Amino acid sequence: MPAARESLLDAAYAALAHRPWSAVRMVDVAAAAGVSRQTLYNEFGGKEGLARALVRREADGYLAGVDRALTVHDDPRERLAAAAEWTTAAARQNALVRALLTGCWSERLPAPAPPSARSGPTVPAQRRADGPLPSPGDLVALVRDRAVVVLAGGAPGVADTAELARVCELVVRLALSCVAAPPAEGGVADLVRGALRRQPVP
Repeated sequence: MPAARESLLDAAYAALAHRPWSAVRMVDVAAAAGVSRQTLYNEFGGKEGLARALVRREADGYLAGVDRALTVHDDPRERLAAAAEWTTAAARQNALVRALLTGCWSERLPAPAPPSARSGPTVPAQRRADGPLPSPGDLVALVRDRAVVVLAGGAPGVADTAELARVCELVVRLALSCVAAPPAEGGVADLVRGALRRQPVP
């Protein structure tokens, strides 16, 4: 029941604006989503499953935004600048994205533990959020690789791809530094443009 699932995730996310995750009650999430508590448990298995699904959804939303940002402009440097701007904006607007990017989880947020091995699933496999959540390093690699695919366009040589990956990773890490310490005037886009002025970008 995809509609109920999204409603429950929306309700859980909205609850975080008013109280820490430890104070978010499953019964309140279910009521806010307009479904029964049993539906919530059927969908996620428990509060930990809900937390993992919520964090995974926010990670997926962030990466989808990266994909959009990388296609906004024709100029490769402007594409990278747009991806960097999206990264800082997403972290500023979404505490879960910020925690995913920095690895800094406050006590107000759900910080799902790694999944334990199970003898048998208690929730349908397609609805569980099993598997490790992306670490900050994983997200750097995912964004870098997405940027390489978009900017390469065709099939560059191995050496070209390695250099492009280096440049893309530089931009991602520059954006992450701006998440931790926001720049003053000009923002991250100006910093990226300055950093790329002498970089070989196809």
